[in-house]
Amino acid sequence: MGVIWTLIVGGIIGWFAGLITGKDIPGGIIGNILAGIIGGYLGSLLLGSWGPEIGDFYIIPALLGAIILIIIVTIILNMFKKSKPPV
Repeated sequence: MGVIWTLIVGGIIGWFAGLITGKDIPGGIIGNILAGIIGGYLGSLLLGSWGPEIGDFYIIPALLGAIILIIIVTIILNMFKKSKPPV
């Protein structure tokens, strides 16, 4: 049950981070889950473990980490779109 709970909370965090940034996460639901889980890990590395905890995620650091991750991914994807030669 712990894995399912982690996927649900990770997906919600990724979805909410996408709403805050106004950016669409590539990959749909899977992208939201990955952004939430990786963002939670990134947020805990940068900000530590504080705030309310749900499903092994500290919500505030996880949300901030997911926002940072979405911004970085958006910048990288935009760089690749601009460097592509016209066909």
